[in-house]
Amino acid sequence: MLDFAGDHPPGSWPHVLGLVDMDAFYVSVELLERPELRGRPVIVGPRDPDSRGVVMTASYEARRFGVHSALPMAIARRRCPQAVVIPRDMERYRRASELVMTVLRGYSDLVEVVGMDEAYVDLGGSPTPKARARQIKREVLAETGLTCSVGLGPNRLIAKIASDLDKPDGLCVLPRERFLEVIGSRPTRIIPGVGPRTEERLEQLEIRTVADLARAPEQSLAAVLGPSHARSLGRRACGFGSAEVAVGRERKSESRERTFASDQTDPTLMRREVAAMARTIATHLGTQGIGGRTVTLKIRLAPFRTFTRSRTLPEPTADADVVAAAAQALFDAFERDAPVRLLGVGVSNLVRAADAGPGSRDPAAAGAGPVQLALGQRPA
Repeated sequence: MLDFAGDHPPGSWPHVLGLVDMDAFYVSVELLERPELRGRPVIVGPRDPDSRGVVMTASYEARRFGVHSALPMAIARRRCPQAVVIPRDMERYRRASELVMTVLRGYSDLVEVVGMDEAYVDLGGSPTPKARARQIKREVLAETGLTCSVGLGPNRLIAKIASDLDKPDGLCVLPRERFLEVIGSRPTRIIPGVGPRTEERLEQLEIRTVADLARAPEQSLAAVLGPSHARSLGRRACGFGSAEVAVGRERKSESRERTFASDQTDPTLMRREVAAMARTIATHLGTQGIGGRTVTLKIRLAPFRTFTRSRTLPEPTADADVVAAAAQALFDAFERDAPVRLLGVGVSNLVRAADAGPGSRDPAAAGAGPVQLALGQRPA
């Protein structure tokens, strides 16, 4: 446990937020079924050695070789050829995630799920937030067999950063008063909102650490980042952030996608893939009592042009036939001028069954509705 509170214990903070972050979540879930792989480098991702897919997550043993999430599998295999590769099982991960979130809701009425493996928990109502955080860790382990790391902070920003300071299976308490003392020497990329491009621009100003960023004049930052981003980053570098927990934030969409090992030109095979993804999404939504009204096709043509097409149904539905028919209709209407590298299907405009009608049972109805171009992509 890392406790930097000193004279500023959590009980004295105006707000106390815990960021619960599951450790190497997808790999850890797989290791529950494969305990013999513990201690070995393990990657969750496509098994096909020729796949152009990416790493979903990696065990800490694999990370020592430079393997991380979103890394192309071809590079991951070169960096760690001895790694065991396990294909992803999203349904298993969702079940594990639901168990974790159920535990968290037993400790606070204010829980914001921000990912399958991550959630903010408002612990401001507890007189002993650190003790509550320890209890959360113990109960998550007892109920799921999985470990988590918890960051306690007075706002979302600090709680998020603190959760990464003591991983895996850690607990870090970080007050704002000691924020710069603790992370001031860290690279600027530790601050949410500092990606590779922003980091490059900051380096042009010789700003490399969080402390450098906190001291930088806002005018200098605005010259390379723009005034809004400059002001926001300057505040974050000083440890200021929102303490709001958005309870009950509804999921807005669900999607699946597949990157092909080789560029595809066979329309029959691709229509089958589109239908399979659509049916999987609809079935999963249906088991949760959720229907969707907008079906979206994502298609990436070789070498790297990405387009989306959307169709709005007459009513929200979780009918697998309707969703599959809509997705296939979008695929059929798309004029391809090159082989296909990736296909994806998404369903959005989600509503609970209690708020929806019965849904269209006629697959032909999926052909109705406007076709829309999203994400500012140009037409094919």
